[in-house]
Amino acid sequence: MAFLVVSGFSTGTAVASIDGEPVPGSAQRIALWPTGLAPGDKPLSQAPQVVERSADPALPDRYVTHVSEPWLVVYRPARPNGTALLVAPGGGYQRVVLDKEGSALVPAFVDQGGITLFVLRYRLPGEGREDRDAALADAQRAMRLIRARAGEWQLDRRRIGVIGFSAGGHLTARLGNGFDQPAYPATDAIDRVSARPDFQLLIYPVIDMAGADAHPGSRERLLGPRPEPALQRRYSMQHQVRADTPPTFLVHAGDDDAVPVGNSLGFYAGLRRAGVPAELHVFAHGGHGFGTRGIAGLTAAAWPRLALDWIAAQRTERAP
Repeated sequence: MAFLVVSGFSTGTAVASIDGEPVPGSAQRIALWPTGLAPGDKPLSQAPQVVERSADPALPDRYVTHVSEPWLVVYRPARPNGTALLVAPGGGYQRVVLDKEGSALVPAFVDQGGITLFVLRYRLPGEGREDRDAALADAQRAMRLIRARAGEWQLDRRRIGVIGFSAGGHLTARLGNGFDQPAYPATDAIDRVSARPDFQLLIYPVIDMAGADAHPGSRERLLGPRPEPALQRRYSMQHQVRADTPPTFLVHAGDDDAVPVGNSLGFYAGLRRAGVPAELHVFAHGGHGFGTRGIAGLTAAAWPRLALDWIAAQRTERAP
């Protein structure tokens, strides 16, 4: 796999390169699929492109596009506590953010929380690929792979959750609501393992695809410019919640003008109707896309600690 890196990357800490994508510390790259490509998929004509948007070397803000061979970047704590989080960064289904909703989580969740993070670089709709389920297939495969190889990373198979941001929150909700819906043909023994997350965290998620709270860009890139009402409803995750949707933790800012707080409110209401345990935190200020940055001095800065406490409190049934 070759990468085009549009600009440099520096964090002031040790930096390694994984197939041309610079990553901090001792992160590990894991391919999702045995041959690199997902079953039935074809490589895109353009190589993956990593773009750096930050002028501050201490605060990288990269994203990647044109993912043909999806992969995970694994961040391991010095003393793993047995819990893992699959991370689905946002990017409006146009790009996959790598730092603000990926590597920037390491201090709070890995270093302090003892959680092993698996940050997903998933395939995007469009880019020459007409497959609305490509990202879901990658998320299902990633969850199965983590659970199947849990012993390798000192993980408890019953403590494997998922966290998604913005459009990655939509992908996370799709996984939680549709973990057993076939999104790709089985390829090996890993695909016989459960893809159900033991718990899920949705951070300022895209949920609605039909109403006034919908994020137009995510909807158009996933469903096309003029999706039928039935298609919009099918991909509006508040209408797809099931009794076995995983316990859910939601975070949103009331002043989010990109993905309105109504997305989280609607999903929370759907969870309550289905009897799914859920916790919702709506902070007055924070806007959109704050991750763990840019919220110093705001009450929203408390969300990682609240999330860690909530994760610790989860007791799940044994996964198959």
